[in-house]
Amino acid sequence: MTEVLNLINGAHVPASNWLELFEPATGKTYGRLAASGADEAQLAVSAAHDAAASWRNTSVRERSRLMHALADAIESDLDAFTIAESTDSGKPVGLARTVDIPRAVANLRWFADSVLEFGTERYEMGTRAVNDVLHPPVGVIGAISPWNLPLYLFTWKIAPALATGNTVVAKPSEVTPVTAWMLGKLATEVGFPPGVLNIIHGLGHEVGAPMVTDPRIGAVTFTGGTSTGRTIAESVAGQFKKTSLEMGGKNPTIIFEDADLPMAISTAATAAFANQGEICLCGERLMVHENLLDEVIEGICQKAAELTIGDPLEDGTQFGALVSEAHRDHVESMIARAVEEGGEIRHGGQRPEGLPDRCRDGYFLEPTVITGLDMTAATNREEIFGPVVSIMPFKTEAEAVEMANDSDYGLSASIFTGDETRAARVAPAIETGTVWVNCWLVRDFRVPFGGVKHSGLGREGGLDALRFCTEARTICTALKTSTDNVTQGAVPS
Repeated sequence: MTEVLNLINGAHVPASNWLELFEPATGKTYGRLAASGADEAQLAVSAAHDAAASWRNTSVRERSRLMHALADAIESDLDAFTIAESTDSGKPVGLARTVDIPRAVANLRWFADSVLEFGTERYEMGTRAVNDVLHPPVGVIGAISPWNLPLYLFTWKIAPALATGNTVVAKPSEVTPVTAWMLGKLATEVGFPPGVLNIIHGLGHEVGAPMVTDPRIGAVTFTGGTSTGRTIAESVAGQFKKTSLEMGGKNPTIIFEDADLPMAISTAATAAFANQGEICLCGERLMVHENLLDEVIEGICQKAAELTIGDPLEDGTQFGALVSEAHRDHVESMIARAVEEGGEIRHGGQRPEGLPDRCRDGYFLEPTVITGLDMTAATNREEIFGPVVSIMPFKTEAEAVEMANDSDYGLSASIFTGDETRAARVAPAIETGTVWVNCWLVRDFRVPFGGVKHSGLGREGGLDALRFCTEARTICTALKTSTDNVTQGAVPS
């Protein structure tokens, strides 16, 4: 049985209580994790606070070296991390091996390298003065990561924080904590000093809440549901601490009449069903020009039917189990509600048959295609976060944009068109943080990532992540002393 412990001040310690770990593919308990609370949160923050001065004064090259060493250690244990990620989350082992774990390694390496070029900015004001902008670390950063891409998003948060000289108190999801625990063990082995990286486990309201509200935490970065993000924002608002919130999405995919249709159908299906639809960037709303509607519905249903559903630990599996029984129940309730609202299930919507004996009690659900609903339906307004896509027709470009923007969310969108001028018009008109044109989930470390409206606050990635983890300070030095510098100092030369 796996036993997941906290990492506090370089030591792996249990909590006074425990939570059970369930394998989604079997529905059975396979371990337990520490159920921490306010006491453990306080100990972790104290350890991070005590280590902050030493870590910020550690050379940037040494911090970078340690992060590369951690990346090396994960790569050396690729198979173990891959199996653990698949077992913990229900995702296909092939997806964990080729996407999740390699991306976690890449997160560590990219920020380890980019921080070497991130330093003082200098702005000269002719012969009068020079401004030096410094970027010292915030101090202690609290990081909360979600269950859908466990190590991928855990490292996405801790990497820029550690690289810029912050110590970290991190809470992975209690649903999928194993690879974060494994990373913590490797961090101590490769030489991260005690207190620099602390990892605490447990329920959000029991350990996450006291962590983020501790006044010694200087910044909070969170990825997860919008309701939890709102609670965090409200709880820390009075402390005026930096906050980055990457939350829910109800992302539109738009297929125009001039699109490369086979490519658009294939990509839209991937966007709907990848990782069992458990990605915040999945395209849950598919908007199709009315002349293509029947062909697209048929194509998406065919792609869904072709997916190999089965044991996530088998290499041939393309579509695994949902992360928990409670989450599968939620997705099933949304499908039932869609039918009540007048929707038609064109494919899926059921628990699959013919699964291996090992998986007969697992949390599986078929990829589901729904038609016949308009934008007032809950199915088209509330985030489902599962393998469900709702297909709707549109007549004009303006109507497609209006439908895409008719949402409380604004995380991402995809548009498919063969007309470059149309793409240039439509992409900026869609109210989201990211728009993909003729593609989906193409990511560059250098670009900012985040959402608008109820999808987020702030941006992650690239320089935005490094700046979030630091406090810009300006030192203005006069190059000559004169009354002009005093009376006209605010006027740039």
